[in-house]
Amino acid sequence: MNRTILLFCLLMPLATVADEAAWAAWRAGEAALLMRHALAPGTGDPAGFVLEDCSTQRNLNARGKQQARDWGQLLAKQHSGSVQLFSSQWCRCLETAELMAIAEVQPLPIINSFFAGRGDGPTQTQALRHFLQTAPQQSPIVLITHQVNITALTGISPASGEGILLSLPLTEPVQVLARIRMD
Repeated sequence: MNRTILLFCLLMPLATVADEAAWAAWRAGEAALLMRHALAPGTGDPAGFVLEDCSTQRNLNARGKQQARDWGQLLAKQHSGSVQLFSSQWCRCLETAELMAIAEVQPLPIINSFFAGRGDGPTQTQALRHFLQTAPQQSPIVLITHQVNITALTGISPASGEGILLSLPLTEPVQVLARIRMD
């Protein structure tokens, strides 16, 4: 048991160093932050879903709203300059981005959910790859999207409000620099 604790304590500073290197890459335009929207309890969307009507969708709860604000504070600490902030058009993603309060939110349809046949997963994933390969690196990039989109690109199933820093340019498989959870 003591060996396990010792090993954990020895590895903990390495994770912090690795995370700082990932954040430095993000600030330098050598990484992109791909985030799952903050906590919106449930799965998928209710029957009668209408993209333009938030009352027909799953939405952030109080904890999800706080996660989004916490992300905004974290990102402001990581970078004091401008940020490119893109979001799925789903209300829970747009609200996550807006509550972060770090930049003007730019809706990006290619990162809309394709869960339950609402979109075309392979086509959207390829378009996202292309976007990340060709996006102007004038400032750090943040994309707020859905679990299915992140899983299709990375193989990772993120928790609500989890962020993944991806190395740019993208490789095959995608290189994950860090995973950041906002509990």
